[in-house]
Amino acid sequence: MAARGRFLLITLVVTMVALLVSFLSGLTAGLAHQNVSAVESFPGDTVVFSETGADPSFDSSTLSTEQIAAWRDGAGGSATVDPIGISHGKAERAGSAPTQAALFGSDAATFGNRSATEPGSVVLSTGAAKDLGAAAGDTVDIGAQHFRVTDVRGDDWYSHTPVIWMTLADWQAASPRAGAATVLAVSGVADQGAVNASANTQTTPTSDALSAIGSYEAENGSLTLMTVLLFAISALVIGAFFTVWTIQRMPDIATLKALGATSGSLVRDALAQAAIVLAAGVAVGLGITVAAAALLGDALPFVLGLSTTVVPALALIVLGLLGAAFALRFLFTTDPLTALGAGR
Repeated sequence: MAARGRFLLITLVVTMVALLVSFLSGLTAGLAHQNVSAVESFPGDTVVFSETGADPSFDSSTLSTEQIAAWRDGAGGSATVDPIGISHGKAERAGSAPTQAALFGSDAATFGNRSATEPGSVVLSTGAAKDLGAAAGDTVDIGAQHFRVTDVRGDDWYSHTPVIWMTLADWQAASPRAGAATVLAVSGVADQGAVNASANTQTTPTSDALSAIGSYEAENGSLTLMTVLLFAISALVIGAFFTVWTIQRMPDIATLKALGATSGSLVRDALAQAAIVLAAGVAVGLGITVAAAALLGDALPFVLGLSTTVVPALALIVLGLLGAAFALRFLFTTDPLTALGAGR
């Protein structure tokens, strides 16, 4: 009964750690998605910002028509230069309360089927459509302008606000103080340094553009650090439990060694028991996380996927086994006669 109680206690601790890690991983991924998913869909290999003397930032970048023209002139025939306008605004539909939205203006082909193709029309992300209670064919008001919803596509977010796609000209009219565009998505430009110098701009690879969103690095870095610390704590806690468990079993281990059991066989047996405990605890914790995510629905920004479920689960099992293996070092140093004498 005592052994079953110890195993149950260790399994419960593993379950709680697995629940914390998997839930935090899903929450981190969900918050990141609602912060940067629209930027992750940018075309091209480089994002062009206005030169402000500081690190690239979507909030402070404002490009003029002259800067856009300089990039198009310097890009060459095989390169592509796509202006993208980004701003925040309020949208509303008759009978609904105004809702905050990220307004993205682009040329028709820039973002594929997400881009609005006709003046006076918008494409709503699923989040914006839900907040507005709008569907294709409805009319929404942005500022003093009326727009017809042509479609609802993509779960796109920017800085924790749902995205509304419109033509670049409509975006310029809706955001008159934001310049001709916010950034450029370019590809195939050989001498970016020369164009930057002539246009007074700065560039960053598309994969690094996420850090230009003000809250992304601080938010994602904090949550990632918490997850890493949870992994480290889990290894220490599980290792401590198995250390105590191993010490309590010293008389039994000494007896087995006196009867001829090898240290290797005892280690394999102990690790097998640890693996069973870890697998059971992690499975239960993961199951609770999946069930909680299903029940919460859209109430929390939560992402369920391999990277937020299977990967953390495997990492916990591996770290737990490492902690258990460290705890089992006593098996190699235990003298059977000494341990038997101590047990009497």
